[in-house]
Amino acid sequence: MPIEVNGKTLETDEEGYLANLNDWEPAVAEAMAKADGVELSENHWEVINFLREYYEEYQIAPAVRVLTKAIGKKLGKEKGNSKYLYELFPYGPAKQACKYAGLPKPTGCV
Repeated sequence: MPIEVNGKTLETDEEGYLANLNDWEPAVAEAMAKADGVELSENHWEVINFLREYYEEYQIAPAVRVLTKAIGKKLGKEKGNSKYLYELFPYGPAKQACKYAGLPKPTGCV
């Protein structure tokens, strides 16, 4: 199911994750969020950018437990908890945020 972003057609897998990670740009996250009825705030972008940096360093998309812990270390305790992350990404912080960040589906996510 491809998505249209800035006049380009980008391939995605059956769950909506980008087929080519290099196709990602902020407009991709905006388009995916809009399709989910989500308006991305500064807090969403903080998590999305964190995930992109994490992936660049470790070459893996973190599962929710690892994500929560890592965000707590970098952004503070009030943001490093599942309640906060689920408020931002109700379909699952790791799954939904990784999708918006143009990353593969995290390991261990169904």
